[in-house]
This record gives sequence, structure tokens and C-alpha cells, in this order.
Amino acid sequence: MTGSSRTAAADPVRLDVAIERWPVAGSFTIARGAKTHVDVVVVTLAEDGFVGRGEATPIYYHGETAESVASQIRSGLPLPRGAARNAVDAAQWDLEAKRSGVPVWKIAGIEAPRPLLTAFTISLGDPARMRADAAMAAPHYPLLKLKLAGEGDHARVAAVREGAPGARLIVDANEAWTGRDVAAEAAALLPYGVELIEQPVRAGEDALLDGVLSPIPLCADESCQDRADLARCVGRYQAINIKLDKAGGLTEALALANEACALGFDIMVGCMLSTSLGVAPAFLVAQQARWVDLDGPLLLARDREAGFQYDGAMMLPPTGTLWG
Repeated sequence: MTGSSRTAAADPVRLDVAIERWPVAGSFTIARGAKTHVDVVVVTLAEDGFVGRGEATPIYYHGETAESVASQIRSGLPLPRGAARNAVDAAQWDLEAKRSGVPVWKIAGIEAPRPLLTAFTISLGDPARMRADAAMAAPHYPLLKLKLAGEGDHARVAAVREGAPGARLIVDANEAWTGRDVAAEAAALLPYGVELIEQPVRAGEDALLDGVLSPIPLCADESCQDRADLARCVGRYQAINIKLDKAGGLTEALALANEACALGFDIMVGCMLSTSLGVAPAFLVAQQARWVDLDGPLLLARDREAGFQYDGAMMLPPTGTLWG
């Protein structure tokens, strides 16, 4: 797959771009704000009776919107990393699988996908609310991901641990620990069994982590978009979070995972709020991940028909498509 846009003027493949709005179950809250819906961009490529589809969610902290992503795709210009290239790249993989009758994983040269355990996100809130949410989720989801905000994080994690005493915990600071003693913040979470801390400082200010000896591994999210960012992460983070909307699609994400592993990073594979169509390519990359955070469809009020089947926290390979 090339990840480059193809248009009817330059290629017999027919391109269609649509924007869809999907409601969130309740609201999804992080340090940057709350969402009650997500707008996704769906690309359809059709050729000789075969149809490939791909979905992407705009990276809002990069200033992307569904409209700007759709406009990028329709422009026919080469696409940089980001949601536009992800949508086109996924549609190209899907179209090739349909034409050949060969599953995407086999075309990509990876092993057949197996069921995976995904984390479930506990939205940012006051400690009592997060405790209650964790208590409701824990019987079904043994791995919880907590959204944090900086001030009051210790109380939030303590409350979640009280509500879910047997759950595994990872936390996402969403850049909110900039200006704080990261090692001390991490040490305060050790008694609660936190096993990973995502993006403690603002992207671009990663030098703040030079010399920081965190007792809990640190994971780069916003600081690692694609392979070009790996060198900056070495020595500062112990893991990277691969998201296809950041990397620009399955093609780059597979290459990023391989190079990151060669450099000694642990891998986490995450997603934006999205339907099963958007998560399907990430599920293939997640086969080699230590932590999987592909609960995007679970956080929606509804998913697409024939979407992923979740047996609690276990994601089952999709049926009826060439992604599984």
C-alpha cells in the first residue's frame, strides 16, 4: 500500500469521501474537554465491481476537522501523516483484499489475528465518579485506562483502585504533568499497581524527561506519530502508543511497530473514538502489542452492523470481512 490519494481523473479507481457523525455513550472526557459525538471520515474506493472502505477520525489536537480531512483527500495531493492518509490507506488495503480474495493480514505478511484483550477507558472526572465508573467496568474489563488531568490525579487513581481492587491499571496524563516532577508523580502511583503512564509532558517538550528515572514505564502518545519521531523518544520513553490516525494508516503503523521493537520499545496500540471500521486495521497491528487500547467502538452509543464482537474485554477477530 502506498497511502497516496487516487482520483478518478488519474486512475480508474472511483473515490468517494463522506463524513459521518456517531454519538458517544454518555460523554467521553479527557483533560482537553468532553465529547458527546465523534465525526469520522469514510473513504470508499471502487474498481471493477470491488469496493474498499476505510475510516479515520480527525486528530483534533493537530487542528484537523472532518471537513479539513475530507478536503485533503479530495484534493488529490500527496497526503502527509494523519487521518486523511489513514482513511485512504485503509480503503486501499481493503480494496486489494477484495480484488484478490486474500485477507489483509496475509497480504501484509503477518500471522492470522487472534482474540485480544483491550483496555477500557475511564473518563476524567472527580474521584467519586471515576470510582463508580471503575466499579461498574471492572467485572467485565480487567484492564482499565484512566484519563488524568494533573491536579488531583493521586486521589483519582486511589479512588479507581478502591472501586476496582483487582483490575490492572494504566493512566493517560494527556500532557498534563508538564511542569510537575514526573518521577515523584509516578512514584506516588506505585502503591496502586499502575503499570504504564502515557504522555506525561507536552509533545515537543520531551527534553523535560531527560534524566527522569520513573519507577513506572512512560509511553509516548502525542510525542510519537510515526517513525520520524522514534529517535526523539529514545531514552525518554519506554513504550510508544501507535494510532493509525496519527501514523497515517496501516502501512506506516506496521513499519513503525517493527522499527520501535528493534529499538527496544514496548508497544501499545490505541485508537481515537471510532467505529469498528476504523479499528479493524489497528487490530492487526495490535497483534504484536503489549497493551491494547481499542475500545473506541465500545465507547459509542452504537457501532456499525457486523462490527467487532466483544466478549467482555476480549476482541474477537471480525467475521464477514477480509480484515480478520
